[in-house]
Amino acid sequence: MERIADGVGLVDLHHDGRRSVIAAAVLETDSGVAVIDPGPSATIPALRSGLQQAGLDLSDIRVLLATHIHLDHSGACGTLVRADPNIQVFVHQRGAPHMVDPSRLVKSATRLFGDRMDRLWGECLPIPQENLTILEGDEIIRTDGLCLDVAYTPGHASHHVSYFHSKTDMAFVGDTSGGRIRNGTIVLPATPPPDLDLDTTRTSLRRIEAWEPQRLFVTHFGPASGVAEHHAQLEERLAIWAARVRESLRDDETDEVRCHRFGELVGRELRETLDDEEAVAYERGAPPGLSWYGLARYWRKNT
Repeated sequence: MERIADGVGLVDLHHDGRRSVIAAAVLETDSGVAVIDPGPSATIPALRSGLQQAGLDLSDIRVLLATHIHLDHSGACGTLVRADPNIQVFVHQRGAPHMVDPSRLVKSATRLFGDRMDRLWGECLPIPQENLTILEGDEIIRTDGLCLDVAYTPGHASHHVSYFHSKTDMAFVGDTSGGRIRNGTIVLPATPPPDLDLDTTRTSLRRIEAWEPQRLFVTHFGPASGVAEHHAQLEERLAIWAARVRESLRDDETDEVRCHRFGELVGRELRETLDDEEAVAYERGAPPGLSWYGLARYWRKNT
């Protein structure tokens, strides 16, 4: 586990054997730890290993906090709760039903990932209702000496929340603020289907900025400084991507061809600045193909 602030650690979950794709945030409490976005079940061994490096174990987890319920962020929650029924899970009210019964979530993901589901994500187990604490936004979470402000930050997903840790001036923003690998120079949007909304994304960025955080913690991947500059680059690239996808829908081609061309273009742009390993980390954390489909769905609903 990498210490990134007083009482805050980062565990690289080495998703699918690669570094810097999914980061879990570990916050110390009076009686153990809280984990924000513990990742998918497939990476629980990496989570355990990271905790053990700090003299901790999975049994020290008292609280799980989901920014949203996508499998790369919160797929492990049910497995961790089954192993320790005392764990409490915080989740937005729109996402909670899918944690109690994840069958629709799994079915949707299976359409996208097919026979890669088990390797990429592992099992996705239901969570008993009594283990869930339901969030709406604007709460203050106080538990075991931990204090976090909550904001409802949709746009990437309709059930997305972000958390602010005033002790370290750090905002844990899931995918709302896009992807940025280890405070690098590039910020990529994350715009998958089905809930993407461009206007609410911009509103959510302003809501995060209202906390005046010194750093963001983005799940893909890690702490990011210069919040205003980060968001400015995100919005600029989001506008470019949205325009590209809208224009591609005018072409007389299949969605598969449009998506492939978009992904190739993003890949070339990444490799103008990054080496291949870094570019792949971006492409795994915020897959351009999924972003094309999310933006295409958005335009088809709104034009």
